[in-house]
Amino acid sequence: MHSNFKKIDDDDVLFFKKVTSPERVISEDSALKEYGSDETEDLCFPPSVVVQPTTTEEVSAVLKYCNDHQICVTPIGARTGLSGGALAIHGGVGLSLSRMNKIIKVDEKNGQVTTEPGVITQVLQEACAEKGWYYAPDPSSKGSCFIGGNIAENAGGAHAVKYGVTKDFVLNLEVVLANGDVIWTGANTLKNSTGYNLTQLMVGSEGTLGVVTKAVLKLIPLPRHQMLMLVPFYKAEQACQAVSAIFQAGLMPSALEFMERDAIDFVLQFLDDVVVPVEDAVQAHLLIEVDGNYPESLMQDCEKMMEVLAQFDCGDPLFAEDETQKNQLWKMRRKVAEAVKSHSVYKEEDTVVPRYQLPTLLAAVKSIGSKYGFRSICYGHAGDGNLHVNILKDALSDEQWNEMLPKAITEIFEQTIALGGTLSGEHGIGYVQRPYMHLAFSEIELALMKSIKGVFDPNGILNPGKVL
Repeated sequence: MHSNFKKIDDDDVLFFKKVTSPERVISEDSALKEYGSDETEDLCFPPSVVVQPTTTEEVSAVLKYCNDHQICVTPIGARTGLSGGALAIHGGVGLSLSRMNKIIKVDEKNGQVTTEPGVITQVLQEACAEKGWYYAPDPSSKGSCFIGGNIAENAGGAHAVKYGVTKDFVLNLEVVLANGDVIWTGANTLKNSTGYNLTQLMVGSEGTLGVVTKAVLKLIPLPRHQMLMLVPFYKAEQACQAVSAIFQAGLMPSALEFMERDAIDFVLQFLDDVVVPVEDAVQAHLLIEVDGNYPESLMQDCEKMMEVLAQFDCGDPLFAEDETQKNQLWKMRRKVAEAVKSHSVYKEEDTVVPRYQLPTLLAAVKSIGSKYGFRSICYGHAGDGNLHVNILKDALSDEQWNEMLPKAITEIFEQTIALGGTLSGEHGIGYVQRPYMHLAFSEIELALMKSIKGVFDPNGILNPGKVL
């Protein structure tokens, strides 16, 4: 595997236009620049050309040609990623899957949906909900991210704590390999112990092993009712401690989110239409949801949860009284990252530890911040032990920032791993976390991953410079 890729010339562009159509091959600088960024910091790596296939056959023809001619290919979804997974760092072809955006079939009899990769996650959820079925994975960007990107990064979201992440819903994938061959990875069945699990190998592989062109996803019956409460805490670490206590009491929330004080302040300044009263002494909030089909049993769960929370230093919970208030509270949580980004240059890490270790991780992040002189804003999916750590540049000079950052991130990751955790819970490794992979894996483990990459993509053309 190497990075001596062929530079794209007029003949290549002509071929792509012939295989797809002229209006689906983009080579204007301004458009390419747009395709060179996702939501990862302020990075920009434009591809040399963007090709927008509409069928598996077109994807296959493009990949076969690129493999034969040593042209690198970066699969590109909705560009909402936070690890640089869709950035064309070596130029080449940006393979945009935005036009492969059909929901092929909602199979109500079997509780499955077959979809193309360019379908927006929320659009898929709503199409399934209309028929009484639930597709649970819901990243914060669910209103704009694509199913294909969710599969590539093994995306999670707020409801993963009860229902699982993307991998738990993927039954079968149609994948185009680097040489243009088309395979199905599994079967449209809920159980499958037939051979190696190629489906799960593809989920989370970030477009480095193949390009997903269709997905068969499992659905579950749609829960009819939700109750949501926002619980203030006077100490952030107590909020984290309460998380484990809720589960130990035998309760299963459908979402359990943590936001420290700064995160809430930022987001309330950022959003004009969300008003939540926050006492001066409050240091953190938990946003807790329960769901099911019987409001009476949900109310019992909430009462039992209040008994658990009473052991901690917390204030009175705010119960969402109607859909409008529920939507406001969820909007507040989902917009934290945007609010932080609008305030300062920042670096986001997506740490995850066993749930009980969350208070220790939060304390470690704050201690590392004191040592290196940076402010951090922490929030995330507390029920999963998944803490998003935003390191703010604020008034640090470029020199201080660039010198401090790798050291501080290394220490955060070392602490995370020491607590039994790992580098990423749901954002993936992509481009920005790649330098830290040696902290999580031994040389043997990394060599195995490189060997797998070599089998699927011997010329190394698929999304080079990511993960490994």
